[in-house]
Order: sequence, then structure tokens, then C-alpha cells
Amino acid sequence: MIEVIPLKYGATFKRVFSRPEIFCQFASDVLNLTINVDRVETEYEYPQPVGFVRSRYDLFAEDTAQRIVVEIQQHKETDFFDRFLYYHLTSMIEQVRDYKAYWFNKTVYTIVVLTSIPKDGSVDFSCAISDFNPVDEYDRRLTVYPHRLIFLAPRKVSANTPPKIAKWLNFIADSLDGKMNENDYSEPPFSNMLNSIQRINLSPEELAEIINEATWEQIKMQSADAGEARGIVKGRAEGEVKGKAEMLKRLITRRFGQLPEWAETRIDTANVTQLELWAEKFFIAQTIDTLL
Repeated sequence: MIEVIPLKYGATFKRVFSRPEIFCQFASDVLNLTINVDRVETEYEYPQPVGFVRSRYDLFAEDTAQRIVVEIQQHKETDFFDRFLYYHLTSMIEQVRDYKAYWFNKTVYTIVVLTSIPKDGSVDFSCAISDFNPVDEYDRRLTVYPHRLIFLAPRKVSANTPPKIAKWLNFIADSLDGKMNENDYSEPPFSNMLNSIQRINLSPEELAEIINEATWEQIKMQSADAGEARGIVKGRAEGEVKGKAEMLKRLITRRFGQLPEWAETRIDTANVTQLELWAEKFFIAQTIDTLL
């Protein structure tokens, strides 16, 4: 078993799937067609927003030969159905912003990976597809719109999950506890993906981004109001220090066991800069002593 950074974190998800060869293989298996791209953009935004909401795509690429736009999003918020319908439609409307005809010259595919699922049971599937094609009174599907919006839930893989999709979702789900058996993934592209998410292979900047995301997730879970949580993270300096200190203590306890009193005191009295330095070292430190 090796320690990995779970693919529920944006930094690792984008690190892996922004590689063109992995992006293309994943998209091709999910969409059941061949995708070829040379470059994958991260945190992509269109130059001008459509409407009053600026959409930002985790991963964005175009197959220019086939005139195809493929977007891959990793998401954990509860408003994902509405949010990603908007994102999907934005990529379609963007094409006709300056045109005089109702014609979309590029097909848009949006793939949403849900690394966590709502507790209300609204997600009870591993793969759900909206293809926008109308169905007539004879139950015949009219194939007139090739665009597709696809939701994938790795935690819900079953015997009914399409095999090509299941292998990707199983890999993502296996990463979520932070440990994976490298013998299970000896073939590319999965061996390459596994190498990319090993803790020892991430940069200090990526580790800092992950610890900040983990802090936000923890505070958000403890707060009934998302606006309040956002205020805790982005608000006063003392709130930021407390949130990061508490998250760091939880992570250290989970990995190394109960915190000694001296370590807890040191974390509680540290400033933001010191906490971020420890966060960068967290995934490569072997003991509490070497970390602090």
C-alpha cells in the first residue's frame, strides 16, 4: 500500500486529468468516442461571461479537428445539477454570441465527477446522462442534438456501470481514503495516474493548496450556513488561524495518533505563516517531531 492524495481535492484532480493523454483516454471512455487534444486548460474562463455569472471550468479542452469542446469538472457542492447545466449551456451559447444564426458549430460535452454525494439520496447512480434529444409519442429518440451533460459518482459504482467508465470511477473511489495498492494498477494510464498522486511527488505549493481546501471542507461541514463558513475562512485573521490550526491538528492526529501536549500548544500559538509551512511539510514528514 502507498499513501496518495485523494482525488477529491482539486489540486490532485487537476494535476492528473490535465495531462492530455489521460484527459483524452478518460473522455474517450466516458463518451465512447475518440478524443484528441494537445493541451488541457485548468481554471478556464471565457473572455466574457454569459449573463451575470462567470463560469470557471476545472479542465477545458477542444478537439479542433472534430470541432468538439470537452469539459471535466470535479465537484462536491449540493447545487451541482443547476450549476453544471448552466456551465454546459454557457459553452453552447458562447458559440453564437456574435452569430446571426441559431447554429452551434461545436459539440459540447460536459463531464461532472461527484467525489462526494448528498445525504438526501438524490444521487443513487454512478452514471447519468442528459443528451437533450427529444422523444416523440412513439418513444422514438430524435438524434438532433449531440451535446451531452454527464454526471459520474465514483462512490456508487455497481454491476450496471458501463465497464469503460467503471474502471475510472473505481480508481477515483479507491483513492479517497488516501491509500492504494500499487499492484492493482500496473497498466497505463492508471500506473501513471497513481504515480502522480503519491504524496512524495507533490510540490510544496500543491500540498499547501490541498491543506487549504481540506480546511475549507472541514469548516464547511461544521457550519450549517455556507456563507458563515466562507466568512470564517476568508474573514478575520484570527478566524483563519484558528481554522487552519484545528484542521492541521485533526490531520496530524489521523496520521500519527494522539497529539502530545507540547505539539498542541505549539500549533495553537502559531501564526498563519507557520501553519502553512507545517501544512507544506505534512505529507512528507515521517513523525510529529520532524514535522513540528
